[in-house]
Amino acid sequence: MSSTLHLKKNLYDTCFQFIENRLLTVQKTINEIQESLTSETKSSAGDKHETGRAMLQLEREKAGNQLSEIVKVKEALSKISVEKTSPTIGLGSVVYTTKANYYIAISAGELTVDKENFYAISPNTPIGKLLFGKGVGDAVLFRDLTFEVKKVV
Repeated sequence: MSSTLHLKKNLYDTCFQFIENRLLTVQKTINEIQESLTSETKSSAGDKHETGRAMLQLEREKAGNQLSEIVKVKEALSKISVEKTSPTIGLGSVVYTTKANYYIAISAGELTVDKENFYAISPNTPIGKLLFGKGVGDAVLFRDLTFEVKKVV
């Protein structure tokens, strides 16, 4: 396996694990809320009971929305092919610039892979939109900072 393919696979796997961890956390929260709702039903009646149920219902709805977002992000990640390389920046590109290194995939924050730091960003982020479609030698202006694309894999 080439070092480029190895790097892209490691970045992809790290992003995948990031999403899986978020998914597990939200599913655990939903299960806990469901358990609380079930036990709330068995306990006292009255206004306090109704308020508690309403709060739990809101929490469950919020967790459900988070779950739906995570599923969308996971779908976006699944569209990336680690084997594909292109001279222009697109989904799945690893981008080296004079300021920082980026992995155009999902917003997962700073990742360290093979002793190098990368920012996993979504193509929908402000910096992702600026980088998308650019190539080696192109300059990008972001927040009064100009940097140049050095390498795209």
